[in-house]
Amino acid sequence: MTEAFLHYVWQHQMLDSGLTTTDGQPVVVLRAGDLNHDSGPDFFNARVRIGEVEWAGNIEVHTRTSDWHRHRHDTDAAYNNVVLHVVYEYDAEIQQANGKVPPTLEVKNYLHPSLVANYDYLMAPAEGNSIPCGSRIHEVPDFIIHSYLDRLTVERIEAKAALVRRLHEESHGVWVQTCYWLLARYFGGKVNALPFELLAKATDQRLLARWRDNRQRLEALLMGQAGLLEGFHNDEYPRALQADYGPLRSGAHLHPIDGALWKFYRIRPSAFPTIRISQFADLLSRTNNLFSSLLQITDLRQLEDFFRCQAAPYWNSHYQFDQPANDNHPKRMGRMQADLVIINAWVPLLFVYGSQLGQQQYKEQAINLLQQLAPENNAVIRRWRQVGLNPTNAAESQALLQLGSQYCTTKNCLQCRIGHHLLKH
Repeated sequence: MTEAFLHYVWQHQMLDSGLTTTDGQPVVVLRAGDLNHDSGPDFFNARVRIGEVEWAGNIEVHTRTSDWHRHRHDTDAAYNNVVLHVVYEYDAEIQQANGKVPPTLEVKNYLHPSLVANYDYLMAPAEGNSIPCGSRIHEVPDFIIHSYLDRLTVERIEAKAALVRRLHEESHGVWVQTCYWLLARYFGGKVNALPFELLAKATDQRLLARWRDNRQRLEALLMGQAGLLEGFHNDEYPRALQADYGPLRSGAHLHPIDGALWKFYRIRPSAFPTIRISQFADLLSRTNNLFSSLLQITDLRQLEDFFRCQAAPYWNSHYQFDQPANDNHPKRMGRMQADLVIINAWVPLLFVYGSQLGQQQYKEQAINLLQQLAPENNAVIRRWRQVGLNPTNAAESQALLQLGSQYCTTKNCLQCRIGHHLLKH
């Protein structure tokens, strides 16, 4: 038995009828109160009738009465206004700091066995696919699942919005800068997100815009600032980049980041930082203002094509400087990778932009993009497919990723609408 479960039971009033205190007084709950997530009693502003007297005040919930002493509530005046102590098991007498004894409701015998059994099922060790309710999720009506996924989609975007707001604050409210930094971060993928962000912050976008018509010089700036042009190179192309970068570095007083930050190990060669940086140079060569250009694109296919950037011809036969590859083909960003940049960077940015400007159309456009994109296909989504939930678009796959990370993995079933349905039934 956990306090979290007792909080849930009290909040939703899932106790059997005929409640009485430990001294035999009948209890009628008129208002369960507001759950308190901070310090102090667990529920504020409750109203209960005990015997013939109606009380307004706070509710404190414990698994055992003795927890009152263990948590030192007997010396804390903040608990003097507790009008009912709700416990699973009564095992000790207590009193408040003012010397009064609050009435106690022992709920052990008022919990329906099926409710406890359902909770035990959800809290049992995870099944093979780590989804606590996996074997019973088919019992939940489709309308409950789909309405919940709609909410989780927005919750997922809001979670990503924290990064957007951080970068926007660091840019002093400049959306063009925020967009540049955010896109750079997601061009790096999970492994090289941080060095890519550092690269963007170390390289002024205005300087890059000045050379957007000279693709080689643009790449020289980015590769040099990435710390990847240091030392001697055998191939003509990196030596040409060094020749371009040297005057730019001294003229603009540039300071490259540490090249050792980049990770190549256990990454697909097509996602090596050298390839991604060259593709990012292609992206920057397409416009003087990334943010303004992206805002004007409303068609999904055009948006995907905008992000499907291609590395310079040298990289057709290379993945790293001076190391010829076994294959030879243009290194263009795939549609799936472009979709991930849209999902993880552009959609949250568009959503936050709409929120801060009070422009609902941008928020709706962000959701619409997710609804048009194909669902992601990763290990987490495949586990959901195993239990019968098959996302039809990226909005639903993003919702399932949110559900898995914030509710299933943490066994936060009491705050999950699916878990709530299974507990009640």
